[in-house]
Amino acid sequence: MSTQPPPSPRHVLEHTFGFADFRGPQEAVISTLMAGGDALVLMPTGGGKSLCYQIPALARPGCGVVISPLIALMQDQVESLRAAGVRAAFLNSALPLDEAQDIETQLLHGELDLLYLAPERLLQPRTLGLLQRIQLSLFAIDEAHCVSQWGHDFRADYLHLNCLHEQFPNVPRIALTATADQRTRGEIARRLDLESARHFVSSFDRPNIQYRIAQKNNPRRQLLRFLRDEQQGNAGIVYCLSRSKVENTADWLCQQGFAALPYHAGLPAETRAEHQRRFLREDGIIVVATIAFGMGIDKPDVRFVTHLDLPRSVEAYYQETGRAGRDGEPATALLLYGLEDVVKLGQMVAGSEGSEEHKRGERSRLNAMLGLCEITSCRRQALLRYFAEELPQPCGNCDTCLEPPETWDGTQAAAKLLSCVYRTGQRFGAAHVIDVLRGSNNEKIHRFDHHQLSTWGIGADLATAEWRGVVRQLVVRGYLEVDGAAFGALKLTEACRPLLRGEESIQLRKQPESVSRQERQPRPAAADISAEDQPLWEALRACRKRLADERGVPPYVVFHDATLREMVSARPRSETELLGITGVGDSKLARFGAPFLEVLQDFDAQPAD
Repeated sequence: MSTQPPPSPRHVLEHTFGFADFRGPQEAVISTLMAGGDALVLMPTGGGKSLCYQIPALARPGCGVVISPLIALMQDQVESLRAAGVRAAFLNSALPLDEAQDIETQLLHGELDLLYLAPERLLQPRTLGLLQRIQLSLFAIDEAHCVSQWGHDFRADYLHLNCLHEQFPNVPRIALTATADQRTRGEIARRLDLESARHFVSSFDRPNIQYRIAQKNNPRRQLLRFLRDEQQGNAGIVYCLSRSKVENTADWLCQQGFAALPYHAGLPAETRAEHQRRFLREDGIIVVATIAFGMGIDKPDVRFVTHLDLPRSVEAYYQETGRAGRDGEPATALLLYGLEDVVKLGQMVAGSEGSEEHKRGERSRLNAMLGLCEITSCRRQALLRYFAEELPQPCGNCDTCLEPPETWDGTQAAAKLLSCVYRTGQRFGAAHVIDVLRGSNNEKIHRFDHHQLSTWGIGADLATAEWRGVVRQLVVRGYLEVDGAAFGALKLTEACRPLLRGEESIQLRKQPESVSRQERQPRPAAADISAEDQPLWEALRACRKRLADERGVPPYVVFHDATLREMVSARPRSETELLGITGVGDSKLARFGAPFLEVLQDFDAQPAD
């Protein structure tokens, strides 16, 4: 057992993790824990949450205990910490008994700085008894939104974590999450006994992510164009709502020449683990997944997240898109959605076993998500406003900023549509109502005698796609609602009366006639490597891959892309210069410095053309 006094937080930051300075509220959070206080931290993905507990765990006497919901996340974090020279371990059901016993022995002998546990393991009487016998530096509750029954990743075991306050009253606690609206924040604080803790709420803005949302118009073609034009060779995630769509999309992408792997809860555990391992350790892998994939994925160089179906809520959308660009480099979030998504999600809410209050909350969150899709102003401003944060100016890095949508006076069209919904009895979905408006002569129209209605054929001037846009926007604005329990039937709301009476006008977003310029044209990444530097960049990546494969870890555990980019730019020639590169600490310099310096020196020695 070491008798050396713990290092200062700044020493740990610089020498263990290789960073020159703290970011945002990190220093204030760490100071709170160093003084023995509790903290509740809301910080976006990629904002440096883990350092908020890893640094004080190393700078305070004893072992820090991290409660984490996923085995994969624990393994990932521990691999990265060990590469940085930190004495870290995890205890979970995946470990053989002898390995688990070895880790418990290390814990009792004071040979660990950080121990990761699942909440189920922590709450076992044996584990709590073990922790009572050692000196603890802190408890960190990661992914704290799992405690919220309003949240999208609820875990029942998180509800019992208030026992830490009762059984270890003198050990500081920190709860962290990247996604929580104000109601969820309050629930986290209440359920974890953190109402008197200091609360740190960082900006939710992820300026490096370009948000783009488009209506579905042959979504496979849209996805293929996006991948081929902009994301060739990049790692990314494609989210789908159903398991069958996940598997079909992954198969189709493989046929198109991409390395695509399916991931959903219905696959065998070993298949899911292998696909996740490949995604973390190989370059250019695309995972096609349901929301079962992603929480705790610590891969920094995910360049895109695409949704082929509408997410259930703005919280889910924010968290899922936040898995892109954790390294701060440019990334893209592309969402393709249609009215059929609204119908399907509405049916899922209607058929759920939750209380009426829960269903109302789900419908409200779905409407907010649909509203984000249909707005004509800056997406990022609307997204941040949902989390009670104001962005003073439009972001300039979302589709509505880069290519402002056209609007048109939709007052007359809206009145026609609302009147048609009323005259067909508020019993039919959008497709049938649009057929009536456009004067269709199909069998269903004649079966219900809807060709006799005064609204039959009065909307022939607009295409079906344009009418579907009108429907979506009237749903978003509260003039119509979709009845999920009645197979997506459109129903009028009280709000539509002034519009029907001609007392109100409405501007609607114009539906694009073709694929937008933003989809046609590739967006160059600001951090692209120049053609001249490309050979060195590839050589450094190859060196990293070799070192990672030798150790059985993902490449980013050795160094992040941002660190390699800085090497290309700065061309360090000595260990001292290499130590000045962001992300290179003492331990990584000792382990990996020589091979990278050798690559850099080889390129220095090459004669100029």
